[in-house]
Amino acid sequence: QVQLVESGGGFVQAGGSLRLSCAASGRTFNSPDMGWFRQAPGKEREFVAAIRWDGVITDYVASVKGRFTIDRDNAKNTVYLEMNSLKPEDTAVYYCAAGRTGITRRDTGYDYWGQGTQVTVSS
Repeated sequence: QVQLVESGGGFVQAGGSLRLSCAASGRTFNSPDMGWFRQAPGKEREFVAAIRWDGVITDYVASVKGRFTIDRDNAKNTVYLEMNSLKPEDTAVYYCAAGRTGITRRDTGYDYWGQGTQVTVSS
């Protein structure tokens, strides 16, 4: 079993920055593909960003492209989401996910999920 633990969420004013981390532990399979998703109150969970197992390929939803950066450190079994120029509409619970079927925007493409970390952006 793989455990994913997110951290780094918090409260920030619009225009500010946060860096989320997702640490994998337990029976970690070798460098899985990783994704970040988010869910705002009353809305469905949505894809935010993903990174391939080797870090070479990344994908972002249009609304965060140019503001967010996904990165990973396989030696530490950790993936990061650097979030800059935050907007109130970025407010959500952010989840990381791990899978082995290639980076995808579909949540069904990931096998393991973290518990989420709250990000709140005030206007």
